[in-house]
Amino acid sequence: MKKILLTLITVFTVSFVSADNTSPEGMWKTIDDETGQPKSLVKIWIDDGELKGQITELLNPSEPNPICDECKGSRKNQPIEGMEFVWGLEKDGDEWKGGKILDPNNGKEYKANLELIEDGAKLSVRGFIGFALIGRTQVWERVQ
Repeated sequence: MKKILLTLITVFTVSFVSADNTSPEGMWKTIDDETGQPKSLVKIWIDDGELKGQITELLNPSEPNPICDECKGSRKNQPIEGMEFVWGLEKDGDEWKGGKILDPNNGKEYKANLELIEDGAKLSVRGFIGFALIGRTQVWERVQ
C-alpha cells in the first residue's frame, strides 16, 4: 500500500511540476540569431485569445537601463525592460499569426509568426516585412 501511495504522489508531483509544452505561454530565453548568444528573458502570455510578449530582463546589455529611442508612438524613449514587444498574434492551427513584433534595437515593427518546435522546448519566432519568405527567424529556448 505504501508503494502505491508513494507512486501516486510521485506521478502527481511530476505532472504538476511539468510545464505545459503545448502552449507558448511562459518564460523564454531569446537567442540572438547573429551571435548565437542569449539576449533576454521574455514572458509570453495569452490575453483573450491574443498572444503577447514582454521583455522582462536584458542579459548583458551594452548600457544600463537602455531605452527604445528609435521606437515610435507610446514606446518611444521607454525602457526596453518591461516593454510589450509582441502583440496581436492569434492561433492558426499549430502556429500563431497575424500580429507584430518590435525590434527594440532599431524601433522597427515587423509582422510575426510563432510556432512551438522540439516538443515545446523551443519557439520559432519569424519576423518579416510583407511575405513570410522575406525576414529572419530566431529560435528561443523555454525557461523552466
